[in-house]
Order: sequence, then structure tokens, then C-alpha cells
Amino acid sequence: MTQDQETGVPAQGFGDAVEPNPVAGEEPGMARILRRETHSSRAGAAGIAAVLVIVLCVYALLESAVRALGQPPWLIDPGTAAERIIALPAGISPLLLGASGAVIAMFGLFFFLHAVLPGRRARHLLRDPRIAVVVDDEVLASALARRARLAANVTQEQVMVVVSQRQVVVNVRPTSGSPVSEEAVLAAVQAELEEMSPVPLPEVRVNLGTSGVVGA
Repeated sequence: MTQDQETGVPAQGFGDAVEPNPVAGEEPGMARILRRETHSSRAGAAGIAAVLVIVLCVYALLESAVRALGQPPWLIDPGTAAERIIALPAGISPLLLGASGAVIAMFGLFFFLHAVLPGRRARHLLRDPRIAVVVDDEVLASALARRARLAANVTQEQVMVVVSQRQVVVNVRPTSGSPVSEEAVLAAVQAELEEMSPVPLPEVRVNLGTSGVVGA
């Protein structure tokens, strides 16, 4: 019996692929926490929908109970409401009908988008084998702007970086009379990104301004 068989560790050959650095907190127990930190909660929208449904159901139940007791309705009789809904759009002005439809459509669109969109926050994960690291996109943008500013040799006000989930846009306004190499800025920002290793790794796009800034 060989030493590999005794320890239960398979031998690694020269052709075996080397695994990349793990994403911060890839353990199953940490994955739920990281998802909570990088995705917006749906509890608010679900709570609003539940409250609306409960209120409508309680109101319908109370109106039905009042009608069963032979008392006048609080707002509208359920039978009368059903008849008016069936008779739509008769009896309602087109303006009121259009406004009501727009409000209902907005509510429906709100809940639909909350249900289907991923709801990602402006945050990225960083690769680290030991700890879970979550960084705001504003922090990434600040670090990338500093690297781009040094590469372009411009002031802080002449660089603006926008970081999204899949893309980094670097806007540089060069100083008049001092040309800026777009390739140098792009290489510097990409090197900074590769060093930080955010997940997912966004693409970099550099925009040089057509008009220069007068130097101090």
C-alpha cells in the first residue's frame, strides 16, 4: 500500500489543472450570508403584498357579514361592486378609468420587477481563501480612479470612474497640452482589478475627453 492510499489523498499529476483562488466564503454556511449582503431583500415587497391582500380579504369578509346581518354596507355592497366590475367600463368616466388602470399597472409592475430581477446591490466579492470580503462599488471606483489618475498624470477632478456589476467605465479629461495614453490607463486599471480580483470581474472601458482642462 502506497503512502497516498494510506492517507486517502489522491496523487496530483503534472497534467492536473490548478484550482483558482476560491471566492471569499464559498463554504455552504457562508454562501447564504454573502448572498444576503450582495442582494437586496424581498421582505419589504412581500410584506406590502401580504398586507394588501389581508386588508382586502378582511374588508370583503366584514362587508359580507354586514350584508348577512341585514345591515347597510360600510362602503359598497359586495353584490353591487361585482356588478359594477362586470359592467366596466360603463358608468365610469374614461379619465378616472385610465387613472385607475395606470395606478394598478404601476403596482403590478413594482411587484413583478421585484419578483424577476436579481436585486443585486452595488457590491462585489473579493477572492480570499480565508475570510469573506464584501466591498462596495464606490470603494472599488475610488481605488481604480486613483490608479487611473496616476497613469494619466492628471488631477483628481479629471477622473471619474463608474463601477457596475459587469463593467467599469473610466472617464478621463486630459490636461491641455499633455497627451494621455488610453492604453496606459486601460492597462493600469486592469492591473488593479486583477490584483483585487472582484467577483464577477468587470470589463474596463476608458473614455478620453475631447476637450482638455487648463492646467494650474
